[in-house]
Amino acid sequence: MAGKIGLRGMTWSDPRGYDPVVAAAAAFARLHPDVRIVWDKRSLQGFESTPVDELAATYDLMVIDHPHVGAVVADGCLLPIDEHGDPQSLLRLEAETVGKSFASYRLAGRQWALPIDAATQVQAIRADLQPAPLQRWDEVLAAAREGAVLWPLRPPHVLMGFYTLAANLGDPCAVTRGPLVSRPTGTAVLDALQTLADLVDPACRSMDPIAALNALADSPRHRIIPLTYLYAPYARNGYRPNRIAFHDIPAIGHAGPIGSALGGTGIAISARTAHPVLCTQFAVWLASAEVQRGLYCANNGQPGNARAWGDAAVNATVGNAYANTRLTHEAAWLRPRHKGYMAFQEAGSHILLDAISGRTSHAAALDALDQTFIESFPE
Repeated sequence: MAGKIGLRGMTWSDPRGYDPVVAAAAAFARLHPDVRIVWDKRSLQGFESTPVDELAATYDLMVIDHPHVGAVVADGCLLPIDEHGDPQSLLRLEAETVGKSFASYRLAGRQWALPIDAATQVQAIRADLQPAPLQRWDEVLAAAREGAVLWPLRPPHVLMGFYTLAANLGDPCAVTRGPLVSRPTGTAVLDALQTLADLVDPACRSMDPIAALNALADSPRHRIIPLTYLYAPYARNGYRPNRIAFHDIPAIGHAGPIGSALGGTGIAISARTAHPVLCTQFAVWLASAEVQRGLYCANNGQPGNARAWGDAAVNATVGNAYANTRLTHEAAWLRPRHKGYMAFQEAGSHILLDAISGRTSHAAALDALDQTFIESFPE
């Protein structure tokens, strides 16, 4: 009977995305000997940009990013988790979420995925070179003038930095149709982006967080990334040549580590699966505190469940990365999620890169951001 039911899953290729779901599939098969789940993987860039409806045509289970949810609702390509999920189990998972992670997958009154990985932009430092995290943005600039700072600016991360700084100033970007950001805040943020971009290595403009963290782990002189998505496995001893520590973001505003652009991933189910109840059972199990604080963390996973984040033993393996960034995660900012958002995210990132590279003026870039954002909404 082994392998009678075969399910296919798609995740992303970093060990943080692939290793824990493969381990979970093996454990689930031991509990359900007639079920076999095989996981495929795609690059981080593919994870951030591939339309979910393309994946849902082939896969039963998908690890997705929450900004895709608006397109998911419009296209009808995913099965709402609450259609077959036990209400009490879902209520428990909602109560056990980190920040807005659970809410990020809820739209139009339905739950389209369950958070299995919580992440937002945080501060990364080389534990052996930087004795303490930075508290203020002016400290970041001072360190950058010493050549100590890396900063991932490859799309969409340059836009994520723009979002984070705007929200940290207390004037977050829009999530509904209209101008993206007030002109005074947009001007201040773009000036801040420009100043730091001019101080860091131009190679940063082609780095995503994984590339930047790899460079930080290898570097004899770089010691800080002020804004990058949390990748807790880098805080493990032996994961890379040098251990990286994670902390709350340095503030450009006056209210502490608020407004970081939320990331993370969720487990979703194709509307076309032939096994909706079984897939829902797996998704709820994968998101549970038991799995998240156990085999998920033990296999390079970065959990989304707050019980795992608060677990002293879990934190001990990653230099207290979860405890040290919890405030930033709880106060993170939720990106727009309408159907046309993903196209804006790509276009807006290139508008910002053109601005900080001198190919367009800051005023023209802010005009283009506003217009492109407005046009991304359905009429």
